[in-house]
Amino acid sequence: MATTFLELTNELLRELNEIVLTSSNFSAAVGIQAHAKDCINRSYLDIVNEEPQWPFLATGESGATDPMYGNVSVETTAATRWYELKAASSSAVDDYGSIDWNNFYLTTVGVSGETAPYVSRNLTFITTEKWKDFRRAQENADDADQAVGGKPKYVIRSPDSRKFGLSPIPDQAYKVWFFAYDLPTQLDAHGDAIVFPDMYKTVLLSKARYYTHQFKDNPQMAIFALDDYKKGLKSMRENLLHPTPTYMSDDRIRFI
Repeated sequence: MATTFLELTNELLRELNEIVLTSSNFSAAVGIQAHAKDCINRSYLDIVNEEPQWPFLATGESGATDPMYGNVSVETTAATRWYELKAASSSAVDDYGSIDWNNFYLTTVGVSGETAPYVSRNLTFITTEKWKDFRRAQENADDADQAVGGKPKYVIRSPDSRKFGLSPIPDQAYKVWFFAYDLPTQLDAHGDAIVFPDMYKTVLLSKARYYTHQFKDNPQMAIFALDDYKKGLKSMRENLLHPTPTYMSDDRIRFI
């Protein structure tokens, strides 16, 4: 079970030799208890915002057909270029936190009425500016985006980063898969849990100690705590973002 806001705050308070909180008085905390909550929350946001594409921020589940497709899919319509990245979102604050624009995948697998052989291809990302300069004229498509072009090859990010466009304009229904990551939110209620694995809660606590020592005007201890945090964050990046198989990291000679 993931560690909660209350548990982390109390762990910090115990280190400070202060009175711990309960679920009943957590929301009404004042003084050093309120400061401890702030340190935990600030440290938590520091970590989740360090990397917008942490694996634990990935939205939903990977593609049902192939986990390499993505974790979000949007079905296209013939003669329509632009699509919302997150259909249920009403504003930027409800949008995904990050999109991997280099991994958009187009396929007819899973499209109603489609059978083998399927269309499947990676889409190449191009900026809106490059599309306007090099692609729009070639497709002979005007601003109304009504022309039917063919099988899309390129994905375009809208200027407000809330939609994606396809070039050429789709000639039929396809599924476009991509990887999306949720927008991190701060901890609020006592039962709110951290989104990353519990084994890395010590990284969060190291940063919280740093803020606490700064508040108490203890620069030497703050330096030690910050050093622990940097080492822990490096370990998180290595293990979660760039994991290396044992056979690649182990240079010992083996005879099979």
